[in-house]
Amino acid sequence: MNFDTHTHVNFDAFKNDADQTVKRALDAGTWMINVGTQLDTSKSAVALAEKYSEGVYAAIGLHPAHTFQHMMDEEESHFKSRQEHFDTSMYQSMITDKVVAIGECGLDYFRLENSNKEQVISKQKTEFIKQIAFAKKHKLTLVIHCRDAYEDLLEILKVEYQGLPAIIHSYTGEWETAKKFIDLGYYIALNGILTFAAPQAGRASPIKDGRDKRDLVEVCKNTPLDKLLSETDAPYLAPPPYRGKRNEPLYVKYVVQKIAEIRGLDLQTVENQLFQNALKVYNIKM
Repeated sequence: MNFDTHTHVNFDAFKNDADQTVKRALDAGTWMINVGTQLDTSKSAVALAEKYSEGVYAAIGLHPAHTFQHMMDEEESHFKSRQEHFDTSMYQSMITDKVVAIGECGLDYFRLENSNKEQVISKQKTEFIKQIAFAKKHKLTLVIHCRDAYEDLLEILKVEYQGLPAIIHSYTGEWETAKKFIDLGYYIALNGILTFAAPQAGRASPIKDGRDKRDLVEVCKNTPLDKLLSETDAPYLAPPPYRGKRNEPLYVKYVVQKIAEIRGLDLQTVENQLFQNALKVYNIKM
């Protein structure tokens, strides 16, 4: 069995076939966490999870990109983000047994405008700390998004969230930084970005912002296997052979295969360990 620990079948990209997408994954033995990024997508993540007796769960939270209004122009997405704040009472009303985490929340300093950079960073930190407090109150795992802000993130977590369960989603940094998160007890989640690497040739295929995948190969090799998680971040970051197309939870198997290949381990061993890691960090009982 595989576990896609971070996906977005609750997004509009799946509005016409969400249930079919979920069924494809479940039929193949793949479980998932659908993750909210704002109020609407958090509600839809919970609604989707409630349809299934097992294998489909939800995380609710506010992505840092939605704490201020701006145009998002990423590798696979082009949209205008809303300006929201983390409304504790609204998110409180969403909590059910199928909600296993708070997030994705965190910090994102990529492509901030210089004119209001400090104001935006301050707002992101404020909303992130609110969600940390909310996760602590409800004893839920924290799903963390971070881009170009790892040092600030570490400072906040050491003060606000040390010793509690957390996942560093879509990790793209160096091993030295990953080790700092692992030392705090956190999990490192890898996705399709890892499959873009070419470690045998010593080369790394570029992504739009120039991140070097050789760093991720080192992270994959060095992170203790019991601290690794697999994810897709679907509909984004589809691995080969679906590169450039819509990603989906079923494709997490390609990430798991790449992890096993890089580490030189039996695929079944890696599948089993990553699945157990997901159950543990999200406190899911089979």
